[in-house]
Amino acid sequence: MGVETSKDKALPFSDQEVRKISGSELVSFFQEILNRHGKQDITFLCIGTDRSTGDALGPLVGSRLEECGWGSVIGSLRQPCDANNLEVRLAEIPKGNIIVAMDACLGSTASVGCYLVSGKPLLPAQSVRGDLPAVGHYSIAGVVNLKGPKPYSTLQMTSLYSVMLMADEIVRAAAKVFMPDCQGITGNKQD
Repeated sequence: MGVETSKDKALPFSDQEVRKISGSELVSFFQEILNRHGKQDITFLCIGTDRSTGDALGPLVGSRLEECGWGSVIGSLRQPCDANNLEVRLAEIPKGNIIVAMDACLGSTASVGCYLVSGKPLLPAQSVRGDLPAVGHYSIAGVVNLKGPKPYSTLQMTSLYSVMLMADEIVRAAAKVFMPDCQGITGNKQD
């Protein structure tokens, strides 16, 4: 993609710093989580809605992880986790689980198609100036489009194809690390 990413930094992904990475670096992010916590108590919290193409990243990822058989997923196309039900859905997560929270976001031209990852909670709905609680132990914010003066419109007009490719990158990386036996997910993406 020609974007500057975090490869040069020596800090681990679990550091509190937010780091911009490419899709190919997601495997390393998930591998560090696996190395630190194992895979038994990991919950994927996939925030967003199917009513806006740009904001559908989380539910698309959640649905694909469910199809792959991952047991602890909150947020899918069938049962989204969004601003209206986030706090209720959080109560579904077993106590003690490690939460990997993800959401779509808007950003700079150089960041579109990249992921902002961290070992700290995610602040959902920041692109649309939302006021939701910070969630998760690890966070992934997928930059789906440019930040501008009309964030709701931008999210509505975001390319579904681009969002689906990003969702596939996240699921493929998670499956490679946490579910290597999942068929049909870990292959190379098709354009």
